[in-house]
Amino acid sequence: MRPLSAQQIVRIWEIGQRQHPLDRALTLLTFACPDQSPHHLASLSIGQRDGYLLRLRELTFGNKFSSLVICPHCGEKLESTMQVSDFRLVELQPPTTQEYTCHISGFDLRFRLPNSWDLAAIAGQQDVLQAKSLLGQRCLLHASYNGQVVTYPQLPPAVIQQLSEFMGECDPQAEIVLKFDCPACEHIWKLVFDIGTFFWAELTAQAKRLLQEVHVLARFYGWREVDILAMSTTRRQLYLSLVS
Repeated sequence: MRPLSAQQIVRIWEIGQRQHPLDRALTLLTFACPDQSPHHLASLSIGQRDGYLLRLRELTFGNKFSSLVICPHCGEKLESTMQVSDFRLVELQPPTTQEYTCHISGFDLRFRLPNSWDLAAIAGQQDVLQAKSLLGQRCLLHASYNGQVVTYPQLPPAVIQQLSEFMGECDPQAEIVLKFDCPACEHIWKLVFDIGTFFWAELTAQAKRLLQEVHVLARFYGWREVDILAMSTTRRQLYLSLVS
């Protein structure tokens, strides 16, 4: 995996204008991992996918995160700087598709972890319970009780709940929850950190900056966009300083 170039940042941003956030995440990885097929990348567990997105973000924009969060209770603005390493819960592993087994209350279960295909399948679901049920049915590969095959709807609610928790333990990178404590009103709340959304916002801002630089240099020197974007950041900034 290599950092995204200026040309790639602009191209990914352009492609992503017509895409769902799930597809944007895969577009990022497709550019960063040309040796992996889009189908294989979509089959990665959500935790694996997010681990690769974290690594790509670190390579492209550095190890520091700057964030601004507004307290939902009093409106106080909380600014903070964090490290990418703070969000890495497991070491990055080669992309693989794995199956897992567990035994819960007499039920023998075999399953895989949710991936991008699964999230796309439930993206249009308005009912949370239905979405969870569909996700579980897609990820459960086999279930039996005392040697008799059973289906997902036949599993007791308590077994489904334990299975869901166990799946979460198998893919800890899939959900990162941040805790905030407001110094003004002492309100405490939690937010789920989505690296795909965060990375896309940063990439959008960078793409627009790059296109603005292209506009200035192309107008002043008559250079082509492809040549301006191919320059190193140092050279491009030097020419911009001369123009100003």
